[in-house]
Amino acid sequence: MDLYIVKYSGPFGFIKPWTAVRDSETFSQQFLTPSIVEGIEKKLFPELLRQEYMGKILKIKRHRLNYQGIDIQQERTWAKGGFSANKEKGIWKTNMGILNRGVMLNPNLYLAFENKEDAEIALTQTICLCRNEDLLFPEEIQQLSNQKLDEIDGFELIFSDAENGFKVGHNRFNNASEMYGMLKVFGNPIRE
Repeated sequence: MDLYIVKYSGPFGFIKPWTAVRDSETFSQQFLTPSIVEGIEKKLFPELLRQEYMGKILKIKRHRLNYQGIDIQQERTWAKGGFSANKEKGIWKTNMGILNRGVMLNPNLYLAFENKEDAEIALTQTICLCRNEDLLFPEEIQQLSNQKLDEIDGFELIFSDAENGFKVGHNRFNNASEMYGMLKVFGNPIRE
């Protein structure tokens, strides 16, 4: 069966690691979790925002992510519970911190759809991975078999269960249920 692959690219991309909220240094995850894929799908196809579709990925069948490198950037954060109350002055934040975060340079994301109509809709829109300032722009549609898709270099998380994969976070679309996957690496995911 052939798939319709939409290629997206942009100058930056960030995927927030789910375990790194308070770490002093983090690198961007190199894979898309089920909730990230579902969020992208719901952005592309807003009709899937209805309650009966929550926790389900219906149109994006596979994906692939590669990039040219990682750039370390600083991000200002507030510690959990870092709020103080003062009746005269209101509420203010305390416990500010600085994190070093890895941001992907020149990421390419390939989304695979079963039908051409869905790919054509996706081709008309921008997406982002986890930060809305890191836009990825559509470039082209390719019709490829699963075997040909496997020839595209990159990372792909194959969604699974606890017995067959490792924990990758909690699904914000499915009552914070645990998400699992098996990371597959195709070729060299770090482009020159």
